Amino acid sequence: MTDAARSQLSTNPYWTNFLGHSPEWYKLTIIGFLILNPIALFLLGPYITGWMLVLEFIFTLAMALKCYPLQPGGLLAIEALFLGLTDAHTVFHEVEGGFQVILLLIFMVAGIYFMKDLLLFIFTKLLIKVRNKIALSFLFSFVAAFLSAFLDALTVTAVIISVAGGFYAVYRQVAAPGAGEHDASDDSAVDEIHREDLEGFRAFLRNLMMHAAVGTALGGVMTTVGEPQNLLISERMGWEFIEFFLRMAPVTLPVFAVGLLTCILLEVFRVFSYGAKIPQPVFQVLQDFDAGENAKRTSRDNAKLVVQALAGLFLVVALALHLIAVGLVGLSIIVLQTAFNGVVEEHDLGPAFHEALPFTALLCVFFGIVAVIASQQLFQPVIEYVLTLPLSQQPGMFYIANGVLSAISDNVFVATVYINEVRNAFDAGTITREQFDLLGVAINTGTNIPSVATPNGQAAFLFLLTSSLAPLIRLSYGRMVFMALPYTITMGITGWLAVQYILL
Repeated sequence: MTDAARSQLSTNPYWTNFLGHSPEWYKLTIIGFLILNPIALFLLGPYITGWMLVLEFIFTLAMALKCYPLQPGGLLAIEALFLGLTDAHTVFHEVEGGFQVILLLIFMVAGIYFMKDLLLFIFTKLLIKVRNKIALSFLFSFVAAFLSAFLDALTVTAVIISVAGGFYAVYRQVAAPGAGEHDASDDSAVDEIHREDLEGFRAFLRNLMMHAAVGTALGGVMTTVGEPQNLLISERMGWEFIEFFLRMAPVTLPVFAVGLLTCILLEVFRVFSYGAKIPQPVFQVLQDFDAGENAKRTSRDNAKLVVQALAGLFLVVALALHLIAVGLVGLSIIVLQTAFNGVVEEHDLGPAFHEALPFTALLCVFFGIVAVIASQQLFQPVIEYVLTLPLSQQPGMFYIANGVLSAISDNVFVATVYINEVRNAFDAGTITREQFDLLGVAINTGTNIPSVATPNGQAAFLFLLTSSLAPLIRLSYGRMVFMALPYTITMGITGWLAVQYILL
């Protein structure tokens, strides 16, 4: 494209509006996909075109930082319907099959939103009360894992981001008095005497955020509610909360132990940018701030914390005993907390649903692409090949295949594809129930554990990277991948060994 053509295109309002501020090369790529697919369908047939569409969709997931995948992925899904690669009935059938996951995202995430005060209180006290950096890192990872096993990993991450962002803002007001919030990542207004402390504080926060983000993955893989795809897998497998945990335990517990050990070793040996300690002047400022906040806390605030703690206890019991569908447990949490904490205005309820609904919409687009895979039987040759391998090799191969794909694209999509294909093989009598159980564990752990490699795979990682906190603490994509690398290696290998040897 010539400079004149590019200039003319950049001033065209329709072109400017298309996919918003996404780079021009990205917009052209998506348009190229949309033009190429009908041509491929005519020349190469529906099977090859279906694979092209799947790879194009994975591209939109991998480029999530350029543009949220809902819009470009949705365009591809709509085009697939028009091209006849699938039909509306099949799409609805796939969405209907994932209805429990949709309920989970809508109600459970919103329910935990009303528990944020309690979660903020917990992580704030950890940051202030625990002075040993190794112990603090361990606790951040452990508590994030525990909470993510029962709550939503995205919400847990959001809470930790709020804690870190709040403390960063408090100290920056001291380091750059009079500076506005709009330039919070600009150090030009920072006093010279505070610059070194501010950099040390940023490194300290990066460490904690990465330990906590990995913690959400460690806990999220263990239970039906830890990650959205877990509930989908448990539904296809016919496992309830306790059975799901016990089925996963031979893999998840060794990975959990190795993950926490990795956290400790990274802090002890201070490698991969870990080991940063909070500067004493910064800690003093935060301690004074926390004392001021405690003094302002009223009896009503304390009562809210008690109600949220009781709601959390009810959540754990309801999930463990499988009293009702998981999504409806979330709805119960919303009702209990809002009723007893005085949240009775409609406009006060709305923000609780903001976080989950975009991803819920994206999940329905996932199901549209899954419908194409089902209609064209795209993965059937792959699944048939893996199932011809000796039984002892099948779980390990599924773990690797899921892990590699989950590291570059969203793990919910990957899990949905593979568990549907394996379920179809079981329904057709191709595999036994024992094989089905083993492969179900391999798919869940494969999509959850190796996906910590990049922000593309783990929603919590991507949420952290795209948050307002990331530029403040200088947490870039490359730095995140680098800091996640030791976890990727130790947890990924441990997961594969457990699937390949302990599980069998």
